[in-house]
Amino acid sequence: MALAFVAFTAVFLLIASGLLLVFYRDATVKRLANVVAPHATGVGIVDRLLRLRSTSTVETMIQPFQKVMPRSTAEVSVIQKRLIRAGYRKDTYVNIFYGAKVLTPLLLVAVVTVFRLYENWGVFFTYALAAALGFLAPDFWLGNRISARQNNIRIGLPEALDLLVICVEAGLGLDQAIVRVADEMHLSQKEISEEFNLIVLEQRAGRPRAEAWKNLADRTNVDTVRAMVATLVQADHFGTSVSKTLRVYSDNLRVQRRQQVEEMAAKTTVKLVFPLAIFIFPSLFIVALGPSMITMLEGIEKIGK
Repeated sequence: MALAFVAFTAVFLLIASGLLLVFYRDATVKRLANVVAPHATGVGIVDRLLRLRSTSTVETMIQPFQKVMPRSTAEVSVIQKRLIRAGYRKDTYVNIFYGAKVLTPLLLVAVVTVFRLYENWGVFFTYALAAALGFLAPDFWLGNRISARQNNIRIGLPEALDLLVICVEAGLGLDQAIVRVADEMHLSQKEISEEFNLIVLEQRAGRPRAEAWKNLADRTNVDTVRAMVATLVQADHFGTSVSKTLRVYSDNLRVQRRQQVEEMAAKTTVKLVFPLAIFIFPSLFIVALGPSMITMLEGIEKIGK
């Protein structure tokens, strides 16, 4: 009897442990990752595993479709550069992009067929429009992602420069300051943190500092980043103070952003002319001239009688 109770208890504990591992393995892995590497490149191990799992699943789904479209080496290079500027650096995303350019038109054509949208505008026009929109939709989406990422980098750059100046003035070298800034900004400015981590990895791989910074300017394709890279390369070449250079550039960047905001505010008065002329002025004319026009029409009718 006692042996049976012990066996039942052991089996129950094994099953319970297995269920806990199945349902709470992500939380356990996340806790272990925080203990081992709490700030490893700004991304947790669980996030990497989930992202890798989802990426591999999508790649498996689009595997039959990605080779349908013809592609050249130059075109793949351009697409890969655009994907890198959008934050997608793996080679897998190139295949996903080409697969999306095949699957999206098929999906839109299926929607048109299911909902019978061709009955209103014609069969040929509707299917041609759906196929064209589906073919161009991935390009529009990628361009939107690039613009959003560049805007985030442009907005967060002054904060990153301020932190970089503080770290350099505190006694850290430029490379150690970049590591510190990337670690501090992995939550608030994820894009800048990723780019700074890439600079650190390139320098650890043996690339010169100037080349790593120039690669940053090519990856982001942001005018303010290019100006910052040119300033840092020039300061490093002539041996001037990096902290003073960064502080002056940060102040100039803030002045430039304030001037851009003032320019946008000044353009507002000109842009308001069209809504005023289209929507507000006709309403004012009706309110101001409506009663007098009614009175004039009534007077004309009385004269006619």
